[in-house]
Amino acid sequence: MAENWEETGAVTELPEIKLFGRWSSEDVQVNDISLNDYIAVKDKYAKYLPHSGGRYQVKRFRKAQCPIVERLTCSLMMHGRNNGKKLLTMRIVKHAFEIMHLLTGENPLQVVVNAVINSGPREDSTRIGRAGTVRRQAVDVSPLRRVHQAIWLLCTGAREASFR
Repeated sequence: MAENWEETGAVTELPEIKLFGRWSSEDVQVNDISLNDYIAVKDKYAKYLPHSGGRYQVKRFRKAQCPIVERLTCSLMMHGRNNGKKLLTMRIVKHAFEIMHLLTGENPLQVVVNAVINSGPREDSTRIGRAGTVRRQAVDVSPLRRVHQAIWLLCTGAREASFR
């Protein structure tokens, strides 16, 4: 019976995954070596939409595997009146990407990755001392915290700039 089966041709390649059906993540490069593992944008992290429904908060450091555009989308949903409106924030991100593409002419994913790399702080200060005597001590910032703070700063700046 197996002799009668027709030989099928080579498996056709899967279509390229493009964000919002427009922008490919194949040519996006993370230029900072320390943030390479914490900015999820290529290969298995490529998505059609920034709405995966993944449970990235369940395990420690798993949120580093969340696609960077989805983390940006989720961060825009801050403050009570915006909670849960992910479709609205997806539309906002899509329009922002369109504007970025028109202004710069390059891939908006690359623009976002560069913005996260450039806006994340490398050094911070912490409080050292007990009770009344407190002094500040300079400390290095971990790569995951750099990405967290960069996304938070980008979203906070955008939110404050949107109101007069």
